[in-house]
Amino acid sequence: MSSALYAGEYAGVLMAASWIAHVLARVRKWQETGPMDSPRIKNDEGPVRRPWRFDFTLERDTSVSQQTQLTRALIREIQRGRLPPGSMLPGSRTLADQLGVNRKVVVAAVDELVAQGWLETRPASGTRVAASLPRSAIADVELPTQRKSAWPRRDTSLVSITDGLPDPRLAPQAELARAYARALRSLSRAAVGYGDAAGDPSLREVISSFVNQARGLSTTIDEIFLARGAQGALGLYALAMLERGDVVAVEVPGYAPAWRAFEFAGAKVSYIPIDGEGLRTDVLEKTARRLSGKLKAVYVTPHHQYPTSVSMTPERRIKLLQLAEHFDFTIIEDDYDYEYHFEGEPLLPLHATGGSRRVVYIASLSKLLAPTVRLGYLVASEECICKLKETRELLERQGDVVLEHAIAELFEDGTLQRHARRARREYKARRDHLLSRLRATPALDACFDYSVPAGGLALWLTLRKGSIDSLVARAREEHLLMAPGSTYLPKGRLDAIRLGFAAHTPDELTRICDTLARCIPS
Repeated sequence: MSSALYAGEYAGVLMAASWIAHVLARVRKWQETGPMDSPRIKNDEGPVRRPWRFDFTLERDTSVSQQTQLTRALIREIQRGRLPPGSMLPGSRTLADQLGVNRKVVVAAVDELVAQGWLETRPASGTRVAASLPRSAIADVELPTQRKSAWPRRDTSLVSITDGLPDPRLAPQAELARAYARALRSLSRAAVGYGDAAGDPSLREVISSFVNQARGLSTTIDEIFLARGAQGALGLYALAMLERGDVVAVEVPGYAPAWRAFEFAGAKVSYIPIDGEGLRTDVLEKTARRLSGKLKAVYVTPHHQYPTSVSMTPERRIKLLQLAEHFDFTIIEDDYDYEYHFEGEPLLPLHATGGSRRVVYIASLSKLLAPTVRLGYLVASEECICKLKETRELLERQGDVVLEHAIAELFEDGTLQRHARRARREYKARRDHLLSRLRATPALDACFDYSVPAGGLALWLTLRKGSIDSLVARAREEHLLMAPGSTYLPKGRLDAIRLGFAAHTPDELTRICDTLARCIPS
């Protein structure tokens, strides 16, 4: 390839990098000040669409006046949904210029539509389509905003405490944005093309070193596979390694998305109960004997069990490894919330305690940053990694190489490690504040049983009496979103809730507790 052509392509990459850096800067500005992109305007009722250019004309040689034509045309545009409620109209002078009519025609038409309830005007806010349209409009025409979606729309008025999500306000967003822009500028032409399906080599090397030093594993870069979050790694593993009719044992209550991933791959799921010491290995042993070789894998969250946050005891861990060896099954270890352990030294992963041959280790980086940053990794044998690569190439070819390269930089310069330490201190303080509010609020203290977990980002509360479904319904009326215990079961009812605390400040947690207390019958 000629040097001129190479230079031209390289210049194109630099232009793209510059543009993305500009977009990232605008995103950061948006986070600080609110929407700023050209199609929208900020006002006291939230962002609305900027004035829209009309594409109709008014007839001059007709018995119908221009004012009436304009009035009918605007109503028609509203009824068709091209001007949904909240849309701003151009100023009267601008609209008159667009239509080639006298401004008085526009003013008269707008005044009439305001009187009829189609439009509304406010000083210094312009004219826009009314939020509540005349009944004739609703009866005659189904506006786009009235059409029912196949997916439920998220109610943004609800405060969610359904899970242990991290607080994105604490994440090093500016550092990530700068690292992403630098990665896009610095990557060569080859690096921004198709790469290794296992993920960016620089991040795989960093993660291999990280898990070896921080979590006691013994890995090489060829045993690391990058995926779009822990769930992405789990789904790819299920598709690559399980066959129709295989059985996977899982914890119950447990993580339903994992169950669905196994079932989607054609496997059957067998449910094993947990208690205060983690997975019931005695029940697992009986199940393995009954299945007579059909049990291919056991999925566990031993460090902070999902959803209860219980830690599996050393005795149960040893027994699980022995069962895996005896019955020839694989342990899929989802190391949930390992970085958020608050009391004492955390137990090493199963993969690190002599189980590397039998254990597939999965972890997520999304909890360090934000749920929208979909990045996780899987540690397994080279043979397993090869099968994962083959499966990925059929589905998505590779992950986000630029993001992976940026995350590698944040690992190497210590940004993620520093953030993890700060976040761990903050989340422990939030957990302790929530515990103090639960104890200090009589209605809550009398209503729930709970234990203090050694780590994790949520508490597991069991209801002493009454129905959790009724409590969840009353909480929703108070704009508090909770998930009943049945969410974590294949069927049946469980009077418990998982109360996530990490995403809320102490003041927010106080208000949440006050609201929850009001929902409990006296």
